[in-house]
Amino acid sequence: MIMPHWWIYPVIVSFLLSLIFGDIGRSLGRRLGFLDEPKKDRKKHKGGVSTLGGAAIYVAFSVVVITVLIWNDHFVSGDITHWHVVGFLLGGFVLIIGGLFDDKYDLPPKLSILFPVIAALLAAGFGIGVSKITNPLGGFFEISSLVSFLVTIIWLVGVMYTTKLLDGLDGLAGGVSAIGMMMIALLALTAAFYQPDVALLAIIGAGTVLGFLVWNVHPASLFLGEGGSTLIGYMLGVVAVIAGSKIATALLVVAVPLFDILFVLWDRKRSGKSLFSGDRRHLHHRLRDAGWSVQQVVWFYYAIALAFGLTTLVFESWQKLVALAVLFILTFGVIRFASRSSS
Repeated sequence: MIMPHWWIYPVIVSFLLSLIFGDIGRSLGRRLGFLDEPKKDRKKHKGGVSTLGGAAIYVAFSVVVITVLIWNDHFVSGDITHWHVVGFLLGGFVLIIGGLFDDKYDLPPKLSILFPVIAALLAAGFGIGVSKITNPLGGFFEISSLVSFLVTIIWLVGVMYTTKLLDGLDGLAGGVSAIGMMMIALLALTAAFYQPDVALLAIIGAGTVLGFLVWNVHPASLFLGEGGSTLIGYMLGVVAVIAGSKIATALLVVAVPLFDILFVLWDRKRSGKSLFSGDRRHLHHRLRDAGWSVQQVVWFYYAIALAFGLTTLVFESWQKLVALAVLFILTFGVIRFASRSSS
């Protein structure tokens, strides 16, 4: 793995800017009324907490990416183009603006979903897309531009809603997303792929999320907000696509929360409840109700994400499918354990 020595500067700056903007966001959220109040049963924090964490991440990420783009041609010397960057940042901007409206006016789910969809459309419209799908038995399946467009949108919206619904405990969604971006960066730096432009973009993204996490660890003094909870999933999803369809890597990192969402939706359908209803059926809530501390739940998710993320550095395509099957069974087993322990 080879990293240019100057990379340390944008990575450090991305962390520090996110840290500084996050601190500003903590006080600005109170002044402007962007606060998450513990009014719902599934919320356990005490007192209003600023929801401008996502805005801090976006501003820090955009400043560093644009600065590097102006400084040299590193970002556009490989798989990434100027149009990719424009679409990436525009989509993130839509998520943050939409999230601010959602935080302020508590938009209904049928309306709030428009912003992730628009963000995905912008990314795909500016050329960010899945050009081929890996064949587990070897080689690739080439896909048409229309199929690529649709797959990209479905993938991005899926990852955005995975991190959105994962954002139920301090540090959980941000930490898992940062791990995902770091895993993609490591894979992009291996000799088999070597995509330094993608690796730097992913590391900058991880740096901004880590800067936010300083304020988001339990007990959090800054939240992602609706826009931020989808933004980090959007960042992870876009980087995975730009990296040459490294969707399997991102999928293994977020597999547990993704499978958890599927189980929750199935459970709600069986019980006749709305698929969009808020409750404490998600795995991280079940584990808390079973007596686990916030830190124990968060570190459990981190460990699973890191362990299975690292497997992508050595696993073949068919082995990644086996790993996904293992995670599916593991998620189901832990849900059953947590349900029985909390009952």
